[in-house]
Amino acid sequence: MQSGTVTDSLRVGGLHARVVNAVGQSIVDGHYAAGDILNLDELSVSFAVSRSVLREAMRVLQSLGMIEPRQRVGTQVLPRTSWELMNPQIIVWRGRGPEYFTQMREMLEMRLGIEPVAARLSAQAMTPEQLAAVSAAADAMVVADQAGDGRGFLEADIDFHTLILRGSGNAVMGHFASTVAALLRTREEEKRFTITAYTPPSAHRHHELAHALAVRDGEAAYRWSFATIEATLAEFMAETPRQV
Repeated sequence: MQSGTVTDSLRVGGLHARVVNAVGQSIVDGHYAAGDILNLDELSVSFAVSRSVLREAMRVLQSLGMIEPRQRVGTQVLPRTSWELMNPQIIVWRGRGPEYFTQMREMLEMRLGIEPVAARLSAQAMTPEQLAAVSAAADAMVVADQAGDGRGFLEADIDFHTLILRGSGNAVMGHFASTVAALLRTREEEKRFTITAYTPPSAHRHHELAHALAVRDGEAAYRWSFATIEATLAEFMAETPRQV
């Protein structure tokens, strides 16, 4: 997976990033279907960029598994099964369009299999400083909920889960933290306000998980982590439009 390289390149901005974002979003939204051939001449004119800029943008999309240049065919759009679906940039694109609820369900189901194990490991592996940071993030979620501060709640939630994944002592789980952070940030695309009736019990579960970590109780940490993500999954299933 090349998530770091791709994401860093898109943060730079400019013509290259504009082309990558526009074409990538169009593929995710279905404006280009699997099997379509991209007309590079038309894209060059449409974005008013040189062929060298366009080629670099196409290389980024190719690294994400979204397109593939084929001899005597052209640059072909690939099916979703080929995409790097855990790459933060693809998560952002899917979170902006009609795949928002589908992606949330898929990723929450995956998180159920990863984060409780990370929490169990973190109960033994985290340093006192890391445990204090987790507790502070849980406290910040309660404060944000009481203040109706959706942005503050989201940022504290991201910090909380990032700390646990990176504090597990497992490098692969730690790498997954950037995927989870990107996923959580897509909640900004929701039409409803971030603070809802689900928020107080969610903050409570995060607090219980922080306490389990603080007392080095790996099994309790596993249970509270699972309960936290399972409840979020149930929330999204209840909110998901029937046609998704």
